[in-house]
Amino acid sequence: MRRTTKEKAAATPTARRGRSTGRPTIRDVSRLAGVSRMTVSRVVRGLDLVLPETRDRVHKAIADLGYVPDRAAGSLSSRRTGFIALMLPTLTNANFSAAAHGLTEVLRAADYHMLIAYTDYSIDEEERQLRNLLARRPEAIVLTGWLKGRMASRMLLAADIPVIEIADLPRQPIGHAIGFSNYEVGRTAARHLLGKGFQHVGAIAGSNEGDVIDHRGEERMRGFEDELRQAGRSTDLVIRQGNAPVSYGHGAALVPRLIDKKIDAVFAVSDLSAVGVVMECQRHGIRVPEDLSVMGFGDFEIGSVINPRLTTIHVDFKALGQRTGQLLLQLVNGETTLPPQRIDVGLRVIERTSVRTAG
Repeated sequence: MRRTTKEKAAATPTARRGRSTGRPTIRDVSRLAGVSRMTVSRVVRGLDLVLPETRDRVHKAIADLGYVPDRAAGSLSSRRTGFIALMLPTLTNANFSAAAHGLTEVLRAADYHMLIAYTDYSIDEEERQLRNLLARRPEAIVLTGWLKGRMASRMLLAADIPVIEIADLPRQPIGHAIGFSNYEVGRTAARHLLGKGFQHVGAIAGSNEGDVIDHRGEERMRGFEDELRQAGRSTDLVIRQGNAPVSYGHGAALVPRLIDKKIDAVFAVSDLSAVGVVMECQRHGIRVPEDLSVMGFGDFEIGSVINPRLTTIHVDFKALGQRTGQLLLQLVNGETTLPPQRIDVGLRVIERTSVRTAG
């Protein structure tokens, strides 16, 4: 016997539960567990107001139904979404990954979750991703971009949420800043190489023109050049070529120019480029550090295991992320009178074997 359309509809799981969609609701959980919706809400929020056996019954109903709480519904009135936004220039850089890990570690313990976007160092993409993140109504935002345009500033002000800039120490941060001076990284590298007695000191970085620019890397180069000038040296051996993000291939491609310019010590804007230089030198019989000393930035793991091991500048990015998370929790939990913070996590030279002392 054929059933009518009405009878078929009545037989569907959706109709049996009295819903218009197949997504389980808090009402479904309460019915299955035999408790009130308020009790389900208390269990979901982790409140210690429910008997253990009742809590177990609710958790079983949640698991059986595949129920996921609709946090957005509650956030409409309370403005609490449970999300923190993070914008990174790239997902492939181990240091940014370490910062994100440290940040997540702190926030997860407080039941906050991350919304992550990346920009591939594009200025236009930064603004687009900022707009997308703010549309999700995060409770705070962490930035590693440039974002100095008028529109970006307007969006951040209109959002009325805490803003923390990381991995740099801008002179005029939008809100709070936790990081280190990229300018000082460059000066430190130049001082280290000059102090070793090298006469032809150079550096390599990506181009500083166009829409795709690593502004933090450019700050390192600016510090490096200023230190050379202060020592009475030329900046003609500083080479900017290729687009961000730099890579092993970036460093390898620049080795012929390093040799042509008779550079005897080079600072690479990133360990990735530095490792590329070391590997390409080995392919061409150029000895490191005897013929060319190489220094990087970032202290990536690969630099500590290649031969020769890479001299570099270290910043504890995981600790930077953790410190950012701690400040965020203060800000989102009501410490609105906290004055703008500018926290320097510091940096240090890691001396290994890719840099010799010039004789």
